[in-house]
Amino acid sequence: MRVVVTNRKARRDYNIIETFEAGIVLKGYEVKSLRAGMASLDGSYAQVVDGEVYLVGAYIKPYEKGGYAQIDPRRRRKLLLKKHEIKRLYGRTRERGFTLIPLRIYFNDRSIAKVELALCRGKRSYEKKAEIIRRDMERELRG
Repeated sequence: MRVVVTNRKARRDYNIIETFEAGIVLKGYEVKSLRAGMASLDGSYAQVVDGEVYLVGAYIKPYEKGGYAQIDPRRRRKLLLKKHEIKRLYGRTRERGFTLIPLRIYFNDRSIAKVELALCRGKRSYEKKAEIIRRDMERELRG
């Protein structure tokens, strides 16, 4: 498994409740850009629309040698999940406070691009501070 891009802010800003692995529908040059590591998940999220899941706001830089058929680098991309997973995510994201956040994009053993999605609930500022204090205390105890 080769990780292309990670969303480091997601673990800091959200409590991760459950994770899912999803395939992603890409155009030809987007795959080449991902292999070159030219992507970003900053500010991206996923949403369930009409029984399908879409990745919104993810940036995949247009491939330099891609030719004339360049498309929007921040376009909505369809994610591939099983029907029962989509129904479950739809129900959970309708609850107040839950959201779908992509944690990372990677290529699996068969060289297929995958997205690790997390069902998350946002952290409050005092929860973030408490976690920082706990981490500092553990660091001091170790050494």
